[in-house]
Amino acid sequence: MRFVVPVLAASVVVLACSGPGVAQKADDQIAPKSAELQKQGESLLGAGKFEQAEDALEASLAVDPRNRWAFVDLARVAEKQQLFGKAVRMANKALLLEPNDPDAIAVQGEAMVELGATARAQANLQKLQTVCSKGCPQLSQLSAAITRGPTVAAAKAPESPKS
Repeated sequence: MRFVVPVLAASVVVLACSGPGVAQKADDQIAPKSAELQKQGESLLGAGKFEQAEDALEASLAVDPRNRWAFVDLARVAEKQQLFGKAVRMANKALLLEPNDPDAIAVQGEAMVELGATARAQANLQKLQTVCSKGCPQLSQLSAAITRGPTVAAAKAPESPKS
């Protein structure tokens, strides 16, 4: 009877330590199958096969939800499909895993530009300037998108009637 309390206390400690926080993998320990599917999705994205790319990337995340590169590539797929809100959400998920990921920051900023959220895109640009203090291609990529402005919204805007 006197062993019951210490045994119960020890089992509570073991259960608390075996939770999801302890079992999470670092970014450099992504499951190989997830990385393989992510690379496949990246190739399909490059080939313009957006639906197939999305399927491969979602499978990659099913295998290992810590694969932030799959989230970034899903954001790129969403951008190509002109689903800019989804692109922002996917980039957010990547940024939850790595807050200073230059690719995620840039893709999110580009989608924000297309949504007309230029001030938020400028905030991403400032964050990129901090993250890429020595310069990086994502910095010029986002800067160009902000300068250019929304391309899809401009193409869909109805012409004003001439007086």
